[in-house]
Amino acid sequence: MSAETALLPAPADRRNGRGAWRTWSKSAALVRATDVLVILIAASLPWSTTAPSILVGLFLLAVTPTIDWPDYARRLKQPAYVLPFAILLLAVVGLLWSDAAWADRLHAIKPVAKLVLIPPLLYHFSRSDRGVWVALAFLVSCALLAVFSWVVLLDPAWKLTATASPGVPVKNYIDQSQEFTLCAFALALPVLTCWRNGHAIAAAACLALILLFATNMVFVASARTALLCIVVLLALFAWKHLNRRAALVLLAGSVAASLFAWTASPYLRQRITDIAVEYRHGHEDISRASTAQRLTYWRKSLHAFAEAPLLGHGTGSIKRQFERAATCESNLDGEIVSNPHNQTLNVAVQWGLLGVVLLYAMWIAHLRLFLGGGVAVWIGLVAVVQNIASSLVNSHLFDFHEGWMYVLAVGVAGGMVLKRTAGEP
Repeated sequence: MSAETALLPAPADRRNGRGAWRTWSKSAALVRATDVLVILIAASLPWSTTAPSILVGLFLLAVTPTIDWPDYARRLKQPAYVLPFAILLLAVVGLLWSDAAWADRLHAIKPVAKLVLIPPLLYHFSRSDRGVWVALAFLVSCALLAVFSWVVLLDPAWKLTATASPGVPVKNYIDQSQEFTLCAFALALPVLTCWRNGHAIAAAACLALILLFATNMVFVASARTALLCIVVLLALFAWKHLNRRAALVLLAGSVAASLFAWTASPYLRQRITDIAVEYRHGHEDISRASTAQRLTYWRKSLHAFAEAPLLGHGTGSIKRQFERAATCESNLDGEIVSNPHNQTLNVAVQWGLLGVVLLYAMWIAHLRLFLGGGVAVWIGLVAVVQNIASSLVNSHLFDFHEGWMYVLAVGVAGGMVLKRTAGEP
């Protein structure tokens, strides 16, 4: 069944007259346009922030006329649909008791607002058959970025923007590492499936892409957050798809690959050994204080949460709380930020225990979408687990790039899963 026939009136309605046929044709064009816009969002996300933002607005304009609103309202009773709206509603109501400047309050709404794109994406791709094209668009775009990253490493003049890291053509090394991690693990199940089914060429092609992403993170640019996610996702893959013997083989292979990467990549060794340096000397040299910064942010955020544990200090209040906690003991203790680099604390400071409950309820509801089998299930599961793991040391649900990765993966893959469970072909 095509996307148009799934979303639109039966072709028999065309016999009712030319007007009905024109309505059907117009709606079919809107459905195709909606699919194309989401594909373009996925393809542009690794390269730009402006293009996805514009395309999201066009997506909302295109998808709205195709929605069966009574059906959509019934689906909003499901936690996966309604909880993103609940978090945004809490953020809007939280404006009322915040003591932050109004500019900070309104600015804090924007990172939360993207979550409400999940329900229309779930709805649309539970009826569309082009979800796989969205995944392929993101994969191909990231593969091109990985190749271009090597070019930029060898000749920085090819950089598209003035990034702070060698081998990073656009944005930053954290965003690049997160998207490469997602792609590499999304391909892990196709490699295993193709190998078990005797499709050696397809398995080799997928494995080659995994190696492209992995070698880039080892030798070009990697975030330590991505390394944490890799460990978690390896364990997830072994638990979901391997027996005990195969899991032990994966463990041995991972250890061997890690030892090779450690000895072959001075860059990777420096990234890891810098953790101790940043912890010891962070208070003296704030330019190399990533580890010490996070520990300081978390300590101050916990103190702010303890002052207002139930409803928090209100939307956009993080900066205000850091201003109150600033001291002159060192540059680090006096630093004022609006992001504590931990998603739970980000929510807890602003909306207290109520916000934390809604956050984890949404994560659990989206995890429950991906409890079955199949590639779409695996992609969605990887995206949710990656976001939860990376949010231990970052506020990745509210960050632009990682947040949109989560929204697209959950919305599109979740819609594909809902379509399959509803009995659609």
